[in-house]
Amino acid sequence: MAAVQVGDQVALAELVTRHHGPLLGYLYRLVGGDRQLSEDLVQETLLRVLRQGTYQPARPFKPWLYTIATNLARDHFKSATVRQGWRGGDEEKTLLHIYDSTPGPEERALAAEQGSEIRAAIAQLSEEYRIVVVLRFYQGFSLQEIAEALHIPLDTVKSRLSVGIHRLRAMLAPVQEGVD
Repeated sequence: MAAVQVGDQVALAELVTRHHGPLLGYLYRLVGGDRQLSEDLVQETLLRVLRQGTYQPARPFKPWLYTIATNLARDHFKSATVRQGWRGGDEEKTLLHIYDSTPGPEERALAAEQGSEIRAAIAQLSEEYRIVVVLRFYQGFSLQEIAEALHIPLDTVKSRLSVGIHRLRAMLAPVQEGVD
């Protein structure tokens, strides 16, 4: 990031290459599967990174980057037009292929249904729990990195993660019973 701040185009290309995919996946899950919105938020996040001179080289870059992305997503959903039109439970147009080692059609159908149920359950979590769950399980953040990215105490991260997991389990219990 220090090289990017002094105008190094190669460093900028490396930064975008390294962080675009994971950031897109995070925002995709955070906004409930809206690919176009996710792409827009990634682009705006990277533009803000370039415009802001607030990065401190002594601090980790990744939590700072995800702080910007999370705040942009929050701002988007706070806008009046989005609050009126967004339902949060819309069907996804594109299914993510989580597992593919030549399963049969029944296994593929079951996996797609379960993946859809999990995504729907995550989308139903309130924002404070959804962000922590997605950062931890989909982005691989440590608890400390989540605390830094969201500017909240570590114990709050632990609490939100625990509550989020318990709520997901409760929402997914009927799905699990159908599999057993």
